[in-house]
Amino acid sequence: MTYSIALAGKGGTGKTTIAGWLVRYLIEHGMRPVLAVDADANANLNEVLGLEVEETLGQAREEMKKGVATGMTKDVFMEMKLEQSLVEAEGLDLVVMGRPEGAGCYCAANTLLTQYLDRLVKNYPYVVIDNEAGMEHLSRLTTNNVDLLIIISDASRRGILSAGRIQELTRDLRLNIEERRFIINMGKENQFEKLYKIAEEYGLELTGVIPEDEEITDFDLQGRPTIQLADTNPALKKAFEIFDKILPKGMPG
Repeated sequence: MTYSIALAGKGGTGKTTIAGWLVRYLIEHGMRPVLAVDADANANLNEVLGLEVEETLGQAREEMKKGVATGMTKDVFMEMKLEQSLVEAEGLDLVVMGRPEGAGCYCAANTLLTQYLDRLVKNYPYVVIDNEAGMEHLSRLTTNNVDLLIIISDASRRGILSAGRIQELTRDLRLNIEERRFIINMGKENQFEKLYKIAEEYGLELTGVIPEDEEITDFDLQGRPTIQLADTNPALKKAFEIFDKILPKGMPG
């Protein structure tokens, strides 16, 4: 049985960084192998994880739309491309959705892609899905059948309002989400009490606040994967404390 975790939130909240830390947490706690899915059109989860990506599923959609080789069916072609796009690393595999580059209908390619992704997911006990910013992926029902949805906000009223709207939309769309959690990232310590109050105003139960940290900014400027932060980093430590609270102990079954 697979335990699926999806992350959502507006842009600039550090959602992808937290997704990378979540992958690290699962691996370090023996909850592996992990399938990391970068479902953001502006894909950069691989940079957080320190992995090189040569091919995305968006490129596979483009190729299929142009036609496949003689003697090869479209479903065989898409399955082959899915296998080729997997980036393998210690304790995890990464697949990057990417985005279509041209105009036109991708319905057939997307249907096949969904079919093979569903099959792929069943090979992993844990799946972490880093979704695109905002709510579009929710309205397209791509964040469905999820065990845990983690909604991320920055330490701003607008960010928290956006998080509240995301939570409301998941309920309006009747998405199959077992549990929802709300985390604020990049908070200042003197703001924590106020942030909890604002979250309550918008009907959100705040699970925790990850403090802002200059070392994360330095890693980003240097192009270093933030998954490599030291265990003593305050933001990473707090994130792991939150994961301790919200993730099930042991392998799913």
